[in-house]
Amino acid sequence: MDDFDIEQAKKEMEPWYWHGIPTFFKCPWDEDPENCDIALVGVPHSSGNGSTERDQHLGPRAVRNVSGWHRRGHQAYGFVPWEACRIHDLGDVPLPQAMLNDVSMEHIEAYYKQLDRAGTRPVSVGGDHAITGPILKAIAGKDARISGGRKAALLHFDAHRDDYQHIPHWLGSIRSAAHWAAYTVVEEHVDPAKSVQLGLRGNPIKPRADVTESKLGYHLIPADEFFRIGIPETIAIIRERAGDAPLYITFDLDVLDAIEAPAVANLEPGHRGLRAWEVIEILHGLRGMDVIGADIVCMIPWKDTAAKITAMTAMVLMFEMIALIGDRLRSE
Repeated sequence: MDDFDIEQAKKEMEPWYWHGIPTFFKCPWDEDPENCDIALVGVPHSSGNGSTERDQHLGPRAVRNVSGWHRRGHQAYGFVPWEACRIHDLGDVPLPQAMLNDVSMEHIEAYYKQLDRAGTRPVSVGGDHAITGPILKAIAGKDARISGGRKAALLHFDAHRDDYQHIPHWLGSIRSAAHWAAYTVVEEHVDPAKSVQLGLRGNPIKPRADVTESKLGYHLIPADEFFRIGIPETIAIIRERAGDAPLYITFDLDVLDAIEAPAVANLEPGHRGLRAWEVIEILHGLRGMDVIGADIVCMIPWKDTAAKITAMTAMVLMFEMIALIGDRLRSE
């Protein structure tokens, strides 16, 4: 056994997902954002949506556990993101007062400001949808480096609008999962005239006169409208609306049909949702756009199937977001 080369053996084991310490896609764990171009971040937060099951903070761990399985070459773009860019798992945002949503929002914003100062683009896994607000406040708007001081165009995949201006708080949380899409507009981090909310479905608390109306100025494409106009027209709307603006993508897993994402906080069974392959085609249609960051939110792992289909779907979509950003960066 004296001739057993342990370091060589470790290299030979790298492709196997079940070996080693789990990180996102088995990439290096380095907490310094200065050392990478794309930062993979877990945001284990659950106190921004108190009206559903609370265990969305377990999402990052679930995606890390399955993502080592994913092959890292992107066939459609013809490259391996990890070979073209420095991509690290930065670990999780520390949230020592995790049960206090509005305090945690301040901590999340402070954490992502480190990434903004470094010019590092984040792809994050939550956590409930409250996390998107402080991320946008850190990397978009007049003081942000990543967005070039500009407001972000927002592509918001979701079954719900999360722009509840008419409600002062959500069970005590002011900057909640139901409010972030409104206050980021009011505080001038998001430009609604360049933004799209896609995949809305299910019954509201009160019927709306016009389900495509947004008082804030978002362009709304409900799921039924998406199925009517199709993928190419949807891509055209997003591209025309965002133009050359810095684009942020936020993805609530409940936008997907329940057959592919059963382990979500605000499940909408009985109403047809988007399929993962449709989302992938939309993301491919955004190739070349200036995507400054992305997140995936609202998974509750203990609700998942034995095959972990929700976590696996989140993994696939996270990889597409990484590839979309990496493909743009390698062309600059």
